[in-house]
Order: sequence, then C-alpha cells, then structure tokens
Amino acid sequence: MITPIWEGIILGLTLVIFFGFGPALFALIQTSVHRGLWSGFLLAFGVFLSDLALVGLCFLGAVKIISRPENHVVFGIISGVILIIFGIVTYKRKIQIVSSENDKSEKSKPGPVTYILKGFFLNIANPFVWIFWMGVVVGVTANYSGNVQWVIVFFSATLLTVLATDLLKCFGAYKIKKYLIGKLIHWINRIAGIILCLFGIFLIIRVFIEF
Repeated sequence: MITPIWEGIILGLTLVIFFGFGPALFALIQTSVHRGLWSGFLLAFGVFLSDLALVGLCFLGAVKIISRPENHVVFGIISGVILIIFGIVTYKRKIQIVSSENDKSEKSKPGPVTYILKGFFLNIANPFVWIFWMGVVVGVTANYSGNVQWVIVFFSATLLTVLATDLLKCFGAYKIKKYLIGKLIHWINRIAGIILCLFGIFLIIRVFIEF
C-alpha cells in the first residue's frame, strides 16, 4: 500500500513541476494577490475538484466522448472561448486597494462558490488536462493490474499533492502582496488576463490546425 502512495506523490510533484504553468497557475496567483488568501484557497479547491472529476470520468469511460476526433473541434473551441472570457474579465477588473481585509469596500467580493466554480471550470476547460488524466488513468490502471484499491490510493496521493502545492502557491503570492503597490497589482491582473487569453487563442488555433 505504501508503494502507490509514494508513486502518487511523485506523479503529483512531476505534474506541478513540468505541467504546472497553465492558466490555473496565473489565476491562483492573481486571485491570492488581489482577493486574498482564502479566495486563492477556494480557487485551488475548485481546481482540485475538477481534477477529481476528470479522474472519475476516466474510470467511468465518459472521456470517450471527448476522445472522439469529431468532437475535438467543438470541445477545443468551447475550451478556448472559456479561457478568453476569463482572461478578458481578469484584464478589465479594476483594482481596489484596501487597508484591511475587513474593509467595507470588500462587501462586493464574490462568494466562496464563485471562486470554487471558477477554479473548476478554468481547469476543466483545458483539454491538455483531459489528455493528461486519460493517459495516466489508463497507464496506472494497467500497472496495478486493475486493483481498484491501489488505483484509488495512487490518485488520492497524486491529487492531494497537487492541492497542497497549489495552496503553497497561494500562500506565497499572498505573503508578497504587502510588498506590492496598487499599480503593480494592476499590472499583475493585466498580465494574467493576457496570458489566459493567449492560452484560449492557442487552443482554438491548435484545434483548427490539427483538424
């Protein structure tokens, strides 16, 4: 039982190091800096839930719908549009610097569910995440000879490792917030927004090139 735990942790760290620079990363940093640590944690939890859902879908075989070539174009365009929308909203968001997290101006702050849903859809809209989990689930299941208990332990370790590192990213971004001036935070929002839009445009172009 120890082996799948360690192998799951290793996969989680590998995912973070080599594949952790997608749109979700910039959203986590931007949210933690602009909206606070708790908001960043909620966003990270949303990302975790989307990964959990994708792993579950892989086991259920529902990903066959996405893996069909005729569905690649539709799914790719929808994913790209979602990322572009997130990017535009992030880019145009106006910054409001407050002296305290309990300041009255924070009354308009979105609720917890909003951040969870944003993290969920931001991550699940990335087709690369789907492809990654499809490959991993098939490989791991074969490696453990279909042992469901070991597979569950493996992915639990993997997803919890990814969640822990995402929480650390949020914490790090939040801690440097006090060293950032309003204008710099504004530019962080703009850069994050541009990156999200570029990811979206890239996905759409890539779909048409492959098609």
